[in-house]
Amino acid sequence: MEDAGAEFGYRGEQLGLPEDGPGSIARPGRRLGALAVDWGLCVLIAYGLITEGYEGQATSNWALLVFLVLSVLTVGTVGFTPGKRLFGLRVVALESGRVQPLRGLVRSVLLCLAVPALVWDRDGRGLHDRLARTVEVRI
Repeated sequence: MEDAGAEFGYRGEQLGLPEDGPGSIARPGRRLGALAVDWGLCVLIAYGLITEGYEGQATSNWALLVFLVLSVLTVGTVGFTPGKRLFGLRVVALESGRVQPLRGLVRSVLLCLAVPALVWDRDGRGLHDRLARTVEVRI
């Protein structure tokens, strides 16, 4: 459409966010980096504390559950996970700016399903963010 002359603006413009700097939509590289840190942390917790060093599918299943709990507790209260904080990212609600626990739960469950996170809109928000009415921004 842009090649045909349609002007869509920058990512996040329709949401009222700045083009760059603090408050702008987080770029995919930072988001994937934060996800990798969080997943690695969850795998270490599952491997070391729950499955007691047993390698295999059980560790991955427990890591997913730990990831869900971590995401619900941290995003639903302070707005970021350890990985997001490390990469300078925060999840905010579109209306109020603060993510409520129920909204954090919806977002986290959809993120754990993986498919909603892989479907992005024009602004770079995953389906899990659209359904929870949240957006991941730079701090």
